[in-house]
Amino acid sequence: MEDSLPTISNPQTHEQPPQASSLAEKEIGNHGLTKRILRHGNSWQTPFPGDEVEVHYSGHVENGSSLGSSQEKGTPFKFKLGQGEVIKGLDEGVVTMKKGEKAVFKVPPHLAYGEAGFPPLIPPHSTVIFDVEMMSWSTIRDITRDGGVLKKIITEGDGWATPKDGDEVSVKYEAKLENGMVHSNSESVQLHVGDGKLCPAIHKAVKTMRRNEKAELSVRFSYRFIDGFEVEFGREEAITSTRSSNITILLELLSWRSVVDVLGDKKILKKVISAGEGFVYPNEGSLVKVIYVGKREDGEIFELKGSNEEPFEYMCLEDQVEESLDKAIMTMKKGEKSQVLVFSDHVQGTPEASDTVFANPKVIYEVELLDFTKDKPVWKMDKQEKIEACEKKKQEGNALFKAGKFWLASKKYEKARNLTYLAVKCIEFNHNFSDEEKQQTKALLSSCNLNNAACKLKLEDYVGAATLCTKVLEIDQVNTKALFRRAQAYLHTSDLDKAEADSRRALTIDPNNRDIKLVYQMIKTKQKEHALYQAQLFGTMISKMN
Repeated sequence: MEDSLPTISNPQTHEQPPQASSLAEKEIGNHGLTKRILRHGNSWQTPFPGDEVEVHYSGHVENGSSLGSSQEKGTPFKFKLGQGEVIKGLDEGVVTMKKGEKAVFKVPPHLAYGEAGFPPLIPPHSTVIFDVEMMSWSTIRDITRDGGVLKKIITEGDGWATPKDGDEVSVKYEAKLENGMVHSNSESVQLHVGDGKLCPAIHKAVKTMRRNEKAELSVRFSYRFIDGFEVEFGREEAITSTRSSNITILLELLSWRSVVDVLGDKKILKKVISAGEGFVYPNEGSLVKVIYVGKREDGEIFELKGSNEEPFEYMCLEDQVEESLDKAIMTMKKGEKSQVLVFSDHVQGTPEASDTVFANPKVIYEVELLDFTKDKPVWKMDKQEKIEACEKKKQEGNALFKAGKFWLASKKYEKARNLTYLAVKCIEFNHNFSDEEKQQTKALLSSCNLNNAACKLKLEDYVGAATLCTKVLEIDQVNTKALFRRAQAYLHTSDLDKAEADSRRALTIDPNNRDIKLVYQMIKTKQKEHALYQAQLFGTMISKMN
């Protein structure tokens, strides 16, 4: 409130201090507030609204009474900027100060105590003068943007990185009620960010914290609990009597381990045990050197590869190691140690509790990536090298497709397609190539797209399959395989009119193709079923209207 600024009850005439600086007054804003710096600060930073500042001050009414001094009381004055805890003129003035700065603020009546004043100390319509020294401030962040969780940093953390959703963190906390009673505490508790363990405020705050950071959280009731939190972690009798009270949480981020959802579907999770170096990862064709141990759910070791003296070497995405492990290693940096958890189908989905995030992995790998060398960059290849590399990747993809490894095969075709596309562009802008060479590269590009479309159909990525077939048809409008596979894709996405059009075109080109005829019949059957459904739906609507 505006009258919360400390005052001295015995008014006395205040003598103006001698000029301590020749610096001119400057107006702050457009409402008559002025500032004259007596001593410059020792940094470039200034506080933000919401921060808790600590200042020494002395004040007086212009040509009148003293408003007191924090030096006389022996302790600095603390208040939160922009929260109405002091008069508006001080809120607007102090926010411009740097640490160590001293300044004199002249506050007009409408930014001070207004037409009412604060009798008998401050007459109506009084201008007040404050001499302020900025000691320090604590940054307070509204991390929920609704005032639900306010965070004040007590001790700065190390580094720059902060945890993200899914990461495994270790925290120390103490939660207190408004009456000072300890609600719950722990010297060290582990959780996965966003998993619902402990109260929501801790999960929101920890994502803004750095390692070893200590913070104080002011938490409204709505961010306090989840179901069962009171009973498991708190004093049930204390909570029952103060269910509507807010709490204060002292929180320290002790450590955390980054968790990577390799495929984005929680089927393969990688927990970083020891971070690697640099910003480069292995790619398809990279030669990697690793040490790893594979364990089953019961801890039984079923595979052990490599050692520091003789690492295990293999090529990424060459079907030389288990596919899940291969994908995870391609997210690792040189020198990184990680634990890779591969989950069985019945625990897939989006777990809601921490007990299920890492529960029942089918296989656990402990992996160290010692080193790797990447494949030759495409931009260093000439045209012939691109075509040869494309042919190689295509053949590798064909072998993987026959083996039923459709995801790996798709990756090979994508790599081959990219190499051929670059070769095509090179030829288009170079007139030294023959028509035969141009046709060869374009045919190779279409072949890669067609084969990849077949992979996408197997992987149930029907939109991706249709897109690839469209790229082929842009080059070759009468390609029956592209029409046939796009018709299959449209059938699965229920674009029946498009599916029929593609199958009709394909049959016009190859009228005796048995596979195309079969798909065409499936499309017609689907269309009849859909028409019947629409008729029944319309009949139901009519009967309800009558």
